[in-house]
Amino acid sequence: MRRIRIHLLLAAALLLTAACTSISSPPAVASCPPPADCPACPACPPSRQSTPDARYEAVAWGDIPSWRDVTLAPSLRAFLVGCAKLGSASPWRGVCERGRDVPTEDEGRVRGFFELEFTPYRVVSPEQSDRGLVTGYYEPVVQGRLTMGGDFVYPVYGVPDDLIVVDLATVVPELKPFRLRGRLEGRRLVPYYSRSEIEDRGVRPGSAGSDAAPVLAWVADPVELFFLQIQGSGQVELESGERIRLGYADQNGHPYRSLGRYLIDKGELTLEQVSMQSIKAWTRANPDKVQEALNANPSYVFFRQLPAEDAGPLGALGVPLTAGYSVAVDPRYIPLGAPVFLATSSPLSDQALERLMVAQDTGGAIRGAVRADFYWGTGETAGESAGRMRQTGRMWLLWPRGERPPKGPTGTP
Repeated sequence: MRRIRIHLLLAAALLLTAACTSISSPPAVASCPPPADCPACPACPPSRQSTPDARYEAVAWGDIPSWRDVTLAPSLRAFLVGCAKLGSASPWRGVCERGRDVPTEDEGRVRGFFELEFTPYRVVSPEQSDRGLVTGYYEPVVQGRLTMGGDFVYPVYGVPDDLIVVDLATVVPELKPFRLRGRLEGRRLVPYYSRSEIEDRGVRPGSAGSDAAPVLAWVADPVELFFLQIQGSGQVELESGERIRLGYADQNGHPYRSLGRYLIDKGELTLEQVSMQSIKAWTRANPDKVQEALNANPSYVFFRQLPAEDAGPLGALGVPLTAGYSVAVDPRYIPLGAPVFLATSSPLSDQALERLMVAQDTGGAIRGAVRADFYWGTGETAGESAGRMRQTGRMWLLWPRGERPPKGPTGTP
């Protein structure tokens, strides 16, 4: 039996190297190097043997920078939003119940709640560093139409019916966080269409008869659509002014390749120059090279329409994100729903940005114990900040008092 299990693990590992994504694929994703160019789907996981443990070192509240000075009421409100998904799970049930009784207009009681209910832990990476990369992401707004016409010829696809998703945990429990994506070709499961096959060759996902992928909207700018996929969520503004909110639904299973890195490797931009703004400027100056550059990233994201009344895009936790207080993390190290104190600086400056955030999202580029993606909000102004954010930061995990801190990928608390 053990030999059979080993063979299954090896087979699944081989499949994963071809096409794998995490079950907690991000509805919203921000920057991986370079800063504003980032995946909307996770990369294949490293082997367990290559992922040593992070450390969680208990500290005093006074050891956290500016803890006594920051305003915590917005942090509590963001945390309570996440309790909709955490309230029935230990160790969160009691914490969430007591948090709902705290008047958020009373800053003293809010601070008392956090200090009474949680223990702060300094997060140290497997590389023995408490410093890591902090980037930013946002919810873009793209001009679009519900029908194709004029310049609006680029489809925003929903999930195609011919996309096959295999939950590998049903075969090998050790592969619980991962899914395999593909399509059927006769009786064979083959990789799903790549970006170039979808866009260059006119292969529409699910193009066989009634299996065609739904088109949720049409947009006029393929670059804006590309960045909508990178962010993993966004809004399409119609001619009437009405907006449709879109969220990440799935992706084609191909690995993400950074457009910024592609432009650096081609000598078009330097690492110091790369940001979302500079990449968009390059595409406007080089229209004949755009499609080739976009196709260098074979990953393709499919969307779903979200309720218009949602306060924000949905994060991986399944609740609306809160601008300025939601953060994307690597859930192997930081459990979703947990408060995380982030000490970093504002984009392109040394001005301190120290705030109690809530881990409510994930991202393919967000890999590592001390790694965070700051959610800035919706629209152009938020995009300006997100696109330029590439800072160094430190993180403190707030974990329910009396409970052991979470386990890292290899199982050691």
